[in-house]
Amino acid sequence: MIALVGNLSRDVLHGKPPRVGGGSYHGARALHRLRVPARVVARCAAADRDALVRPLVRLGTPVRFVASQTTASFRIDYDGDSRRMYVDALAEPWQPDELPSLPDGVRWVHVAPLARSDFPPETLAALARRRRLSLDGQGLVRVPREGPLELDADYDPELLRHVWILKLSEEEAAILGDPAALPVREVVVTSGARGATVFTGGRSEFVPARGLDTDPTGAGDAFCAAYVVSRGAGFPPVAAARRATAVVAAVLSAR
Repeated sequence: MIALVGNLSRDVLHGKPPRVGGGSYHGARALHRLRVPARVVARCAAADRDALVRPLVRLGTPVRFVASQTTASFRIDYDGDSRRMYVDALAEPWQPDELPSLPDGVRWVHVAPLARSDFPPETLAALARRRRLSLDGQGLVRVPREGPLELDADYDPELLRHVWILKLSEEEAAILGDPAALPVREVVVTSGARGATVFTGGRSEFVPARGLDTDPTGAGDAFCAAYVVSRGAGFPPVAAARRATAVVAAVLSAR
């Protein structure tokens, strides 16, 4: 069993009404497709619970809601695979004492930050106790500041101390440097519609994907969830990436 932990967000795409976003939602879309035992821990302001949590609950995976003072909010513009984002609001950091207890059967936890401030090192350490931890690289490079989204490599190295799997986009990998040099057992770099590259054991292998002409929002989050589910089921890293790319294609096609 895996757990998926992260903030929900209010996302506004150009010319469209606000909708639910965040790794806990888009990852749960992959869990819905895979139909595996899992738990989702999601957070937003209590005032946004109906608008953001209900769509998540409808996906079918059991959800534990944690109230925050504010809800993360983003504006997103796409030009093909290129994305411009604006941070309208940030949620406050998760503290270790805010984490609900997880079932004993949870062996993997995927953490889906929306900014570097979301999960401090002590919170990641608490989540990793007796479990393997996966982290979305947004939690390393996204500067926690309102306005145009900024990325840099000014992260606390302690954030990686307990991480088993790190997922990066190409843009994030370019900022952090050689993925193989990061102190993590497995690094997966996603390349949009082209596929992903798995770095593990001193080797790298590219896994191609089938390109789709559709809204790619949440593709990285769905990939993370499917990859962690596959690793938890015993798939080796490259096979897990192949399965994850197929799940992402299915999730995006069903939108």
